[in-house]
Amino acid sequence: MTVMTPSAHAVAVFESVESLLEGAEQREDWKTADSLSGSRFERVVIDGVPLVVKYSSLENDWIMRATGDLGGRQLRLLTSPVLETLPTCIDHAIVGCAPFTDLGGSRGVALLMRDVSDAMIPSGTEPIEMQQHRGFIQDMATMHAAYWGFHDDGGLCPLSHRYVMLTPTMAELEAETPRGDPVPPAVADGWRRLHERCPADARRLRKLAAEPWPLVAALQAGPQTFIHSDWKLGNLGRDGSRTILLDWDRPGEAPPLVDLAWYLAVNCDRLPETKEATIDAYRSALESAGIPTTAWWDGQLAPALVGAFLQLGWSKTGDATEFGWWSERLAAWRP
Repeated sequence: MTVMTPSAHAVAVFESVESLLEGAEQREDWKTADSLSGSRFERVVIDGVPLVVKYSSLENDWIMRATGDLGGRQLRLLTSPVLETLPTCIDHAIVGCAPFTDLGGSRGVALLMRDVSDAMIPSGTEPIEMQQHRGFIQDMATMHAAYWGFHDDGGLCPLSHRYVMLTPTMAELEAETPRGDPVPPAVADGWRRLHERCPADARRLRKLAAEPWPLVAALQAGPQTFIHSDWKLGNLGRDGSRTILLDWDRPGEAPPLVDLAWYLAVNCDRLPETKEATIDAYRSALESAGIPTTAWWDGQLAPALVGAFLQLGWSKTGDATEFGWWSERLAAWRP
């Protein structure tokens, strides 16, 4: 197959994994520290070009199970025209895809991607460079502006499913299976610590986790766009002036600030500036892209931040300052 250039967003669709990987000269298993979903990876060489294959199925990917993906979400995205209008500042690195069925019969997708390892943000604990960070924020706003008013009619990830993904219920359900993925037990432990150390916040967050409808309703009252959902640094890289954005496993229709709030929450340890400065930078970038924000900003920012706290508050109890920042947002929000 012909490996596409980074400027092309269309993805070649194949009937099978065999045809997707036809002509592969080398194949070897591969795993990275940021591969936390349970999906299997291979490194392959086709026509002398190094590539990466990701195999996701309902059986091996806990994120698919937790977000109600029965096996077809990414394939629906990649066979639809949605990504054809992705701004040129975003590089998804996917060159081909095919339906995939694992040994247990679970459906999913195989993704063939350019090997962009050298351009990804390295793992670590130090803040990333300001230029990288602001580049991500600028490109996030550009993407959201390009899809302003997006409506999902193709079966992507519903807004409500984002807020049941990292809950005690998910962890309990996963504990009943023999799969052994590390994230669900970590979520269970985190929620236990949350209850022990911050019982008032834990009670309110547990209520929202069980009944997220007030949060979802507040977020659906504002403008919608197409979001990626996982702007964590492990999925991000810079290639010149372009943002590499991997793992399109739960994109869909949602308020733009859902992406921003997740970015703030999941990357909190490595931000080179305050959350407030990052929020202001995103708003300025959105305004510069032609999106007025005055009418809806405050009403959307508050629930978006509460939603990110619902998703990741369990992981923040070890840092009083970080937890306190999010706790204040929860206390101030009233549905």
